[in-house]
Amino acid sequence: MVDTTRRDFLTAAVTTAGTAAAHNLAHAEDHDHDHAHQAVPSDPTLRVKSLESLLVEKGLVDRAALDVLVDTYEHKLGPRNGARVVARAWVDPAYKQRLLADADAAIAEIGFGGQQGEHMIVLENTPKVQNLVVCTLCSCYPWAVLGLPPVWYKSAPYRSRAVIDPRGVLREFGMDLAEDVEVRVWDSTADLRYLVLPERPPGTENLTEEALAALVTRDTMIGVAKVMPREGGQP
Repeated sequence: MVDTTRRDFLTAAVTTAGTAAAHNLAHAEDHDHDHAHQAVPSDPTLRVKSLESLLVEKGLVDRAALDVLVDTYEHKLGPRNGARVVARAWVDPAYKQRLLADADAAIAEIGFGGQQGEHMIVLENTPKVQNLVVCTLCSCYPWAVLGLPPVWYKSAPYRSRAVIDPRGVLREFGMDLAEDVEVRVWDSTADLRYLVLPERPPGTENLTEEALAALVTRDTMIGVAKVMPREGGQP
């Protein structure tokens, strides 16, 4: 996803008047994954740009303040933070135990917390247990370690079917689990949020913590995907 598209989305997300445009743009971003060659901005993108320009012109929004917020979501919040937590747990057994016992404190050790990242519980996947996170009431989500929630996480079909038919949902994400694997579904709330600690993939014993973090994706920390080693075992 190009930086301009991400900035447009974040700009709309932090502007009350741009809520509807941000929702449309999120759908457009998903579409762009399949059409990365598109050169002309989509209609939602143009609307967001127009909205931003209008609000700045009217003095309702400070462009510098928007840039600070965008930078926060780009560099201080997001899946890369959660990936660092996971990688640390993989290489440091003592840290892993602290993470499972007191997620808030252990995550704070790496410098993350707040911004809807309070009251966290970390769920460990094993060969026989696959954890899946959902928010059935709305879209409660640990922004501090995962950034903004994906559109599908907030959708009604996911929120309902993750509880009713979790195996079917996982199959749609490409995970066809064996019958002896237990699927545990965890419902996030405004007071409690979850982060999945995925299994470390085989063949990564010689990778550095930084290289391991690069393997971890947002979806693996929600529980709808497994961490896959890079082709050829390279970071």
